[in-house]
Amino acid sequence: MIPTWHKIIFGNCIDMHEIPDNSIHLMVSSPPYYNAPFDYPDLFKNYDEFLKLIRDLAKELYRVLAPGRIAAFVTDDMLVKGEKYPVVSDITKIMVESGFSYRDRIVWEKPEGYIRISRRSGVVLQHPYPMYFYPDNIQESIIIFQKGKFDYSYIKTLDPKILEASKIDLKKYSSEKWYLTIWRITNVLPFEDRLEKGIAAFPEEIPRRLIKLFTFVGETVLDPFLGSGTTTKAAKDLERNSVGYEIDLDLKDVILKKINYNQTTLTSGSANKIEIVERPDARRLRTFLQEKVKNQRSVVKKNTTKLVSATTATAGTSA
Repeated sequence: MIPTWHKIIFGNCIDMHEIPDNSIHLMVSSPPYYNAPFDYPDLFKNYDEFLKLIRDLAKELYRVLAPGRIAAFVTDDMLVKGEKYPVVSDITKIMVESGFSYRDRIVWEKPEGYIRISRRSGVVLQHPYPMYFYPDNIQESIIIFQKGKFDYSYIKTLDPKILEASKIDLKKYSSEKWYLTIWRITNVLPFEDRLEKGIAAFPEEIPRRLIKLFTFVGETVLDPFLGSGTTTKAAKDLERNSVGYEIDLDLKDVILKKINYNQTTLTSGSANKIEIVERPDARRLRTFLQEKVKNQRSVVKKNTTKLVSATTATAGTSA
């Protein structure tokens, strides 16, 4: 196992002055879902404020990303208060305008089994006529961008041991169909005792795949919206270095628990060095957001009860 280092910075990712130019080999992250009712209700004043965050981040990403390397966003269009926002296309436009090339889009398909008819798709049950259809979403986009072209002669300069350790498992690549533009991966399920409770975390399999596909052992991975620390954990497990930014200081304990941080990480005998930085621009958001989510769920529960009652009544009449 090669020694790796990991830096977790609590602060706003639009300022990543701790990172030298051209030093990051992969960015993988999931930005806050724009004002998502059950994750980030009213976090942004409006959609323009959200897009400004992405623009500011894109400028910093172009500075810190090494030439030829990859930035991957896990995101999707958002439905907020009845209005659909084209998040995927807008992030794509911003990244291209910032100098990146648009390399690929992968659809992350979540399992259908746990999905129940929602208020949105359930409208047809109340009104089985044209124009009432709104589908439930079981997918997100992984949009992939590249800073210029990768110089493949770089591979010849790598230590043969590093190159061998970085080889992609072709059995997994084939059996799990990594080669397709659709990845079927189970999301973080809403179990009561999960570490990520109240956090819009993506499954570890997503950063793991991206890290294996786009970096070599010993290189550095960045997550500017670290959340519960999933990307740092994946990088650490795969012998890559990492830098993570998280503005919400309330997530510190969750992140440290996920990456198994303790005093042994500070000793000279540890293979992994972990540094924690708390900047003045960090905020405390989780308690505030969870209270808003709680109120939102109460409203939805009442409305869903009304929908079920109305649907049952309609079914009874039809019978």
